[in-house]
Amino acid sequence: MTQHAGARLGLALFLMAGVAPVTALAQQQGGPAPASARLDKVASFPHQVTGVTVARDGRIFVNFPRWSEDAPVSVAELKDGQAVPYPDAGWNSWRNATKDEVDVKTHFVCVQSVVADAQDRLWVVDAAAPAMAAVVKDGPKLVGIDLKTNRVVKTIPFDASTVLQASYINDVRISPDGKTAYLTDSGAEGALIVVDIDSGAARRVLAGHPSTMPDRSVTVTADGRPLRRPDGRGVEFSADGIALSPDGRTLYWQAIKGKTLYSLPTDALTGWATASVVPEMLTDRTLGAKIVAVGENGPADGLLITRKDGRMIVTSPQDNAVKVRDLAGNGAGLTTLVQDPQLRWPDTLSEGPDGTIYVTTSHIQDSADYKPGAPTSLPTELWAIRTGPAGAAPAK
Repeated sequence: MTQHAGARLGLALFLMAGVAPVTALAQQQGGPAPASARLDKVASFPHQVTGVTVARDGRIFVNFPRWSEDAPVSVAELKDGQAVPYPDAGWNSWRNATKDEVDVKTHFVCVQSVVADAQDRLWVVDAAAPAMAAVVKDGPKLVGIDLKTNRVVKTIPFDASTVLQASYINDVRISPDGKTAYLTDSGAEGALIVVDIDSGAARRVLAGHPSTMPDRSVTVTADGRPLRRPDGRGVEFSADGIALSPDGRTLYWQAIKGKTLYSLPTDALTGWATASVVPEMLTDRTLGAKIVAVGENGPADGLLITRKDGRMIVTSPQDNAVKVRDLAGNGAGLTTLVQDPQLRWPDTLSEGPDGTIYVTTSHIQDSADYKPGAPTSLPTELWAIRTGPAGAAPAK
């Protein structure tokens, strides 16, 4: 079977199932949440999904990493009831078994996240570390696709000094002007990566800093028990969730094995691309002095700041919940937006043009990595959190 035929076969497995709205167990600390808050299942997948993003025109994109299985598609657009390989079958044709035969610079290897920006480009984070193990040489990259032409227009490769052998680049946010990308590295040595998109230059910062590393005092749980692999190891993900304020001036991040949300003004991270040496402002010592501990989220994965009201949406895998932090409130904690047992590891968040919040459930606690005997092809879902009338139709 050819690689492209394999991709077409994989496509046939990706059927999107829209269902009637389900009731969300939404509540708010100190008082009930609006009764209209609910979940709509937008799509079901036979493979493990992580990322989701909604473009300005409402198009929805998702990605499937190669963790427990050799997923047949890495990046897809949801279209007419199917998840269609994007931007084409060729970019999605890399396979574990043919890794020595396929150019990793022009194919997706292990995609962790997708994010659409204000310039109508889709950015794909290729961690290039199948099974979260060894990084495939020359594989880590940030790929930009023009959503108007559906063609790759920018590929930014990361060298071994930016993405280490023990790295796993995780999520990305793009500045409002489209000139800077901010990524998290959730690997053994947590870090942030700052990319000048025009030049392709990248800097690794805050590597091994307490704000980007796991918190040893935290044990991540699932279903009320510590989440551990068969050999006893727990969840050790470093800097993971990342968010950018709508004005682009403040960057937020935290580790999954952590509880504290951190922030940093972005002007401390930019303006270095043309410098011949690393500016003093970009040293870890200087950056560390500018970090703010915003508050405690508990173990969290996805972070998103809404365009509508500037609130931070936070996924809480331990609680099967999606929560809200009012960044304008001094010392304000989290309120629960939606809590439902169907939210099996709420992972990544995105906001649609109409303000609808989308969240993937990656079922990490149900995967073969943590549950012996689990199928390698792990069924997962995409959900929409809606606050409109109960009879509103699910997303297309």
